Amino acid sequence: MLSSIILQKKWSAFRKYRSAGLNGILIGLWLSGGLSPLPCQAADWSLNGYFKSLDLRIQESPVGDVRDGGASANQFRLDLTGAGSNGLQGEFSAETLLLYTDPAGIIPLPGKSPNQLLDLETDWNRDESLAGQLVIDRLNLRGSFAGWDWGLGRQAIGFGRIALFSPLDVIAPFPPDALDTDVRPGVDSFRLVRYFGLGGQAGGTVVLGDGKENNSILGTFSWHLGSLDVLLLTGSLRQRAMLGLGFAGEVGGLGVKAEASVYDGKDVGEPDGDLHRTFTIAGLELWYRFSGGMVLLVEYLYNGAGVNHVEDYPKAASSASYQEGLSFLLGRHYLLAGPSYELHPLVNLQGLLIWNLEDNSWFLRPLADISLSDNLLLQLFWNFSAGEKPNRVYGLPVLSSEFGAAPDSGGLLLKFFF
Repeated sequence: MLSSIILQKKWSAFRKYRSAGLNGILIGLWLSGGLSPLPCQAADWSLNGYFKSLDLRIQESPVGDVRDGGASANQFRLDLTGAGSNGLQGEFSAETLLLYTDPAGIIPLPGKSPNQLLDLETDWNRDESLAGQLVIDRLNLRGSFAGWDWGLGRQAIGFGRIALFSPLDVIAPFPPDALDTDVRPGVDSFRLVRYFGLGGQAGGTVVLGDGKENNSILGTFSWHLGSLDVLLLTGSLRQRAMLGLGFAGEVGGLGVKAEASVYDGKDVGEPDGDLHRTFTIAGLELWYRFSGGMVLLVEYLYNGAGVNHVEDYPKAASSASYQEGLSFLLGRHYLLAGPSYELHPLVNLQGLLIWNLEDNSWFLRPLADISLSDNLLLQLFWNFSAGEKPNRVYGLPVLSSEFGAAPDSGGLLLKFFF
């Protein structure tokens, strides 16, 4: 059922991590100097990380394919970084996830990323009530040569500047309803960047996926045009030719960001392909801070990878762009809003609204961000979904809106950093 797909997408939005195996741990130990010296002869190491516990309550979905239940996801991460006198730097991160669900399998363990060539993952008891996963999320070397900064290995790659949902963040984007965005998932890649002028840069990125059909080659160029920040992105994204352009600036205290990416669809007409021969994903975001301390982000999002009619939502949910995370929404036209207000130096109130302007369904999440100490943070939240409920035809549910079939959920997220 589509509500199960939506629930799994929400779960992937709560966490942005991928899998790693025992071979990856051995490689990481070698890079970190545990089994042999790092090529950069690192003289300065730093070790940090976090523990996070997400406890989630899920209500029964309107279509009945998700009943009342709950989940507890507990993550422990270690980040090891080192720098040597010869300029080389190394990074290694390992993370483990212990997941409890009731009923069993209501939320699955994360699968393998299409942006990772190396099979560095292991999990156990998949689809059971108590399951676990071991993750290598960073495994790379970085340095400089002839004025170019380079990075090789599993590393974080991000593009775009729109905060709510960036159409230019194409490699491993965060969903618009992402709850935890502290760590961007690592991808297997080689990257070159050269900086010039005041904030200008030119670069190229090669991402090696789990098959040649998921390889990407992208070039980037950014520069300042007066008070306007311009970003150009072009190349091939998992067998799609693409061109992206973004602008960021300010008009009288109002922050303005505009981004658009145009794609040639891949495998159009096939069951697992894109729905359209060409499609565009574009967004316009406005940012403003009010005198009372409230900050408001508002974005109009055009999702050209989606569809115009509710009856075509199942096709959009099974399309390549949706399954790869290039698009997380099913329709075409959306309004997103993200207000925040500092109630107290230790308490920040936030909200998120995703409104499908075509079928008039919406997702709403109020959230309280509470600082318990310098390195301990508690988030309390609830996810509301509303829209026209599914109809039943011959006993089977038929969607009438995007969010009308989604279950409500909520709980707490506790973060401890060290």
